[in-house]
Amino acid sequence: MAVAAHFQGATLRKAFVLDTNVLLFDPLALQKFGANDVIIPITVIEEIDRFKREMSENGRNARQFSRLMDQVRKEGTLSQGVKLPNGAMLVVELSPGGPLPPELPADRPDNRILATAMNLRKTSPKRPVIFVTKDTNLRIKADALGLTAEDYEPTNVHSEELYSGVKSVNVAPELVDEFYAHKKLQLKDSHLRPNEYVILKDQTNPHHTAMARYNKEIDCIVPIYKPAEGLWGIFPKNAEQSFAIDMLLNDDIKLVSLVGKAGTGKTLLAIAAGLAKTVDEGVFHRLLVSRPVFPLGKDIGFLPGDIEEKLNPWMQPIYDNIDFLFGASPVKSRRGAGKGCQELMNQGLLNIEPLTYIRGRSIPQQFMIVDEAQNLTPHEIKTIITRAGDGTKIVLTGDCFQIDNPYVDSNNNGLAYVVERMKDESITGHISLFKGERSKLSELASNLL
Repeated sequence: MAVAAHFQGATLRKAFVLDTNVLLFDPLALQKFGANDVIIPITVIEEIDRFKREMSENGRNARQFSRLMDQVRKEGTLSQGVKLPNGAMLVVELSPGGPLPPELPADRPDNRILATAMNLRKTSPKRPVIFVTKDTNLRIKADALGLTAEDYEPTNVHSEELYSGVKSVNVAPELVDEFYAHKKLQLKDSHLRPNEYVILKDQTNPHHTAMARYNKEIDCIVPIYKPAEGLWGIFPKNAEQSFAIDMLLNDDIKLVSLVGKAGTGKTLLAIAAGLAKTVDEGVFHRLLVSRPVFPLGKDIGFLPGDIEEKLNPWMQPIYDNIDFLFGASPVKSRRGAGKGCQELMNQGLLNIEPLTYIRGRSIPQQFMIVDEAQNLTPHEIKTIITRAGDGTKIVLTGDCFQIDNPYVDSNNNGLAYVVERMKDESITGHISLFKGERSKLSELASNLL
């Protein structure tokens, strides 16, 4: 009943009841509900305690949450409420909870958390009570009980509204000609972001167009780079792929994100650019290709064999792309038939590894590709990007609609998060690829199934 006592005389503040999965997803969620009341049911504390010994991301988040709560309790009594720096009041609810229908037995933790929210609404009927959980079924049950239930989406980035990195601009015919003549053009009132790509379209002739990139330093759009011999035998098949190649080969852009459905060429273009910059030009010391061994942080010891044999099932898509590039590129004939992935690895030019053990590393002067980045949480994506040492370029690829991680979805995954947060920075760039080029069958499957 301590919570009810705290609510008296404070009729405008909302009460947010947090589920366990919210805190495992983001241990700092306590601080992200403004100057309102954040309620942690005691059942959540019990559930968090079961995760604290795990070596996974959930375990790390559980330990971080526990440390944070231990610091907060020094400022007051959690059962009575402790004020946080942002004005929120944090309360650990110890009440037994309200009555539930017989279909929801009280021996289940989820139902006890629901009961806590129900009791809070009963004891403070004038207060808005919001139950926050990432569990879809739990939100459904809460709604059936008359509770207001919401998902926890700190980024508020919807995949349909994700920054695409490309803008079409209709201009007078003479401006297109001026761009081709002077290799730059200033577009007034275009509101372009750094490294945003532009398709200039003649207002009178739809076939009179130009492709460009906005250079913030000179406040002009400039031509994109098109390698005459292709990119390791790969030639762009649409405008977005041309933009992606320009971005991947631009050494001034240190963070590249490529988002698109299966078959759009994200991983293939990234690896081809990495090989060109590492093997051919020597700009980077090593090409590092990685992807989450899902779930991130789990030990891969459940597969038989040594570490290379354990990784093969996870890394086979990367091997497939590299083998394809060696078959498509004239580099193969120049460097001798039969040279491929294994020889580059033996020379130290190529590393293919999981993200499991990246924490604590420093990665300088490398072209680093993180494939399937949509399965990472915002915290995990931050951990990876902060590993970048001097001279390192990071490329993130993924499809926000193909999520395997149960703790993220198409709106709050790490890939969507980094695109939204970094889109205004001059050393980053993003392209959304929409057209599948793998095969007609692949394109049909992506669109219709």
